[in-house]
Amino acid sequence: MPEQQTEGTLFVQTTLKILGGKWKILILWHLKDEVKRYSQLKKLIPEITEKMLIQQLRELENDGIINRKVYSDVPLKVGYSFTEYGKTLIPVLKALCDWGQEHLKIMNRE
Repeated sequence: MPEQQTEGTLFVQTTLKILGGKWKILILWHLKDEVKRYSQLKKLIPEITEKMLIQQLRELENDGIINRKVYSDVPLKVGYSFTEYGKTLIPVLKALCDWGQEHLKIMNRE
């Protein structure tokens, strides 16, 4: 049994390595339905610093979760969206949202 626990722990650690931190899941939540520009993400998450948003977007891009597309418009525009692989996280994001909603209901009853 300890091997199964170790294996499960490894999988959770791998997931946390990719999605961990305060902002990544929130960024992904905002990208789940459509391409968003950097400025749109910044407005949707006003508490995040520009440096942190850039860092988190780069990490998600490096991990193959999101695409960064530069449009040749003037002024230059950059759009962020899920990769096909990244889209596999959408059910996970929705499950987290559902859990949060239920948790708030339970906490408000007490």
